[in-house]
Formats: sequence, C-alpha cells, structure tokens
Amino acid sequence: MAEDRHIVVIGGGYAGVMAANRLTQRHDVTVTVINPRRTFVPRLRLHQLVAGTHEAVVDYATVLADGVRLLVDTVSRIDAAGRSVTLTSGGTLAYDYLIYAAGSGSTVPQVPGAAAFALPLDTLETARQLRSVLEDTPLSAPVTIVGGGPTGIETAAELAEQGRRVTLACGGTLGPYLHPRARRTAAKRLAELGVTVLEGPETRVTAVSADTVQLADGRRPASDVTIWATGFGVPDLAARSGLSTDAVGRLLTDETLTSVDDERILAAGDSAAPSDLPFRMSAYGAGCLGAHAADTILARMAGQRPEPVKLSFPAMCVSLGRRTAIFQLAHKDDTAMRLFVPGRPGAKLKEVSCEFSVKHLVNEAGKPGSHSWRKDDSHRRAQLAGRGGAAAATMRAGAAEAAAEHAA
Repeated sequence: MAEDRHIVVIGGGYAGVMAANRLTQRHDVTVTVINPRRTFVPRLRLHQLVAGTHEAVVDYATVLADGVRLLVDTVSRIDAAGRSVTLTSGGTLAYDYLIYAAGSGSTVPQVPGAAAFALPLDTLETARQLRSVLEDTPLSAPVTIVGGGPTGIETAAELAEQGRRVTLACGGTLGPYLHPRARRTAAKRLAELGVTVLEGPETRVTAVSADTVQLADGRRPASDVTIWATGFGVPDLAARSGLSTDAVGRLLTDETLTSVDDERILAAGDSAAPSDLPFRMSAYGAGCLGAHAADTILARMAGQRPEPVKLSFPAMCVSLGRRTAIFQLAHKDDTAMRLFVPGRPGAKLKEVSCEFSVKHLVNEAGKPGSHSWRKDDSHRRAQLAGRGGAAAATMRAGAAEAAAEHAA
C-alpha cells in the first residue's frame, strides 16, 4: 500500500487555508499548514481592529478542515532539490508538493524617519500595536494616514468616526481603483467625517518625524500618530531559496500556478506571479487562487491535465466607517464600472463580503471541492497574447505537466 503523499502549505491566510482544505478531497494525502501564529487573521478587518470595532481573529479550528495539521512556525528556506523546507525553529520538513502562499505585507519605507516614527498596518501584531498607541493618545491629537488606497481610506474613516483629527495623505489619487463617480462619493463622505484629504503628487510624504510629516510641496502637517498604509510587498523567501521571482519577489509560475523551476512547487495568493502577470492582491483573489493551486495538484495526482487559472473579479468594496461603504462593480478586465452601491446598502454588501471571505473557508473545510467562483479568462488571454506571453506560459505548463505525469 502506497504511503500518503505529504503536501506542505506555507502560509495560513486566505489562500493557504483554502488550498489546504480543498486538498482533503483525497484520503491518501496529509496536509501541513505552516503559519507564524495560532489564529487565523481576516486581514479585511485589521482597520477595525485598530479602531476597536473588531478583534480580527478566528480560531483555526473553525476554518481548517479536520485532519489538516497546523504547525506554528516559519520557513527560513525552501530546498527544491531535496523537497524539504527548513524551519526557523530548527529542523526540516519533507514534502511531495509545496504550496507557496506566503502572502503580503508592508514594504520597509524608504522615506527618512518613516521606519522610526510611522506605524505600519499589515499584520495582527502591528494592528494591535497601533490600537494600543491610539488608546494612549488623546482624541484631539492629529493623526496622519499615508496612502489613499482601501486600507488608508478605511482606517481614516474608522478613526474619524470616533472623533479623531485625521489627515489622509494620498500622494496621488484618492481610491485610484474606484470609478470617478464613486471616488467623488468617497471624498464627500470623508469630508462629512472631518477627514482632511490631501491629493496629488505634491502630497507625497517625503519625511516623517515624531510630530510632523513632510510633503513633497514642503508643507509639514502636524502628526502625533503617523500610520503607514501604502507600499505592500511580499516576503523574500522564494528569492532567498533560489526560486524564480518577479521584480517584486512573487514566485513566478505558469498559468496552472506551477513554479517555472519545479513542478512540485505551486504558488497562490498575493505571493504568486502567474506568467509574470499577477492578479490584484485581495482576499477574494487569494481564496480563488488557493483553490486553483489545490486543483492543479489534485489533477496531477489523478494523472489528469491541470487547467490554466481562470479568475474574474466581480467587484471591490471600501468601507467608510461602520454605517456606509462603496461597493464598486467591476468589468471582466478588473476595471471599475460606472455602477456602484453607496451608503448603507454598500455597507451591508461590504459586511457580507467580509463575512463570506471566512465562510468560504468554513464551507470548504466541511465540503472540500465545493468552492466556486466566476471564471472568465478572455481578457487575461488577450493580455498574455498581446505581450507574447501566451506561448511561453503554454510551454511552461506543458513541461510541468509532462514532468508531473512522469513522476506519477
């Protein structure tokens, strides 16, 4: 009787948990998720954790399928040739397949003073630290949030709703993904909450001190607490392990999410760069990519040809406090439509989206293979063909498939 094959998943976020749960469709595999903490963190809630309206943690017993092993640790190196990972705590762990779902976080700010005086908002630990700092800071103290994307907007609205003096330094356009109509709605709501929104390239933060930020145009707004909510990056584990990555550090894969270097390594979520054309970072995308990475492994184990990824983003949503939000509908090419849902209905849709980001994991744990999503790759195929990447992606997928069939 053949031994169970061991699949290691690096990262216990949306992508990693979804992949691990889906792999339990087979009873001849064992799955280990390696994650640095014992609780699942729904990152969509971190701005609420900062404001004290949500704790942003879920017990892994709720979201992980029975039989999936959680190993609280981190990986310091991947040995592709030896099919093993080295753990930070010491020792190694062998695998038959590896899913790289290391996620994303804030990049180290290169702005003078930012590393010392600006607080990031990208992990459970940094969000808790920021919440503690704010609890010790008077409501009247000026707070500056750097970054006009969803994280910056949502954090600004949450804190302003509590009565804090908030400045949002966008360094460019407020909510660049949003349709201009939706952007105007967001700006109006932030103004109603008392948020000072600074837009344009001249509002780029060029230095941070203990009590001010300096803008590109020379202005120095007061800032007792500066929150860094821009410049997301990915861990350098893949690059340190000698695997091919894109310019940012995401693991390069073909369209089946298989590493271009090794057919036994797949990537999912924010740290994946299929055909050097990564999808937008999001909880929704991470879950779908995690499911697809698992499907690729399951197909190879069954001697079947894995399918290329097909992922279409139906929407994105931005909360504007606890009572209102913008639910922005999207075209198949992941650009904003004119159509969006504002106000309280938007807030309800946003809350449903946050709840379902976890519920999808719970459902997959109970019924592996059940998760589905809107699949359309027409725009992606056109993008790949337009830059000459389709043929290369097909070749990489074919090579990986042949190698996997040989190994099986």
